[in-house]
Amino acid sequence: MSMQTMDYGTTVQLARGLGWFSIALGAAELIAPGALSRMIGTRRYDRTVRAYGAREIAAGVGLLLARDPTPWLWGRVAGDALDLGSLGAAAATSRVDRNRLALATAAVVGVMLVDLAAALSLTSRRR
Repeated sequence: MSMQTMDYGTTVQLARGLGWFSIALGAAELIAPGALSRMIGTRRYDRTVRAYGAREIAAGVGLLLARDPTPWLWGRVAGDALDLGSLGAAAATSRVDRNRLALATAAVVGVMLVDLAAALSLTSRRR
């Protein structure tokens, strides 16, 4: 089922699922930034990873509590773009595991496409 054929209620349910995903990812980033950095193949950037974790949790809470999740979905899209920029900057350094970094980048692109599709779907319904 494409986003264009997904009804409003289903898209909102997807947004709520993304909210729970954000909270889980954010918690992992806050609790274990070093382990997450190793998993994606980069050096440790604990403060940055923790800040991104706080951003994820805020987006997740917003998605779960807002009557209209659309602005929070756009916030996730912006956060995904920031994540991709950070992964790109990490790729420019010499101390990375390029295979792990490529997998992490692909995962962020995949989630970003879901976030973007949901945000566009809800935005088109608001007009």
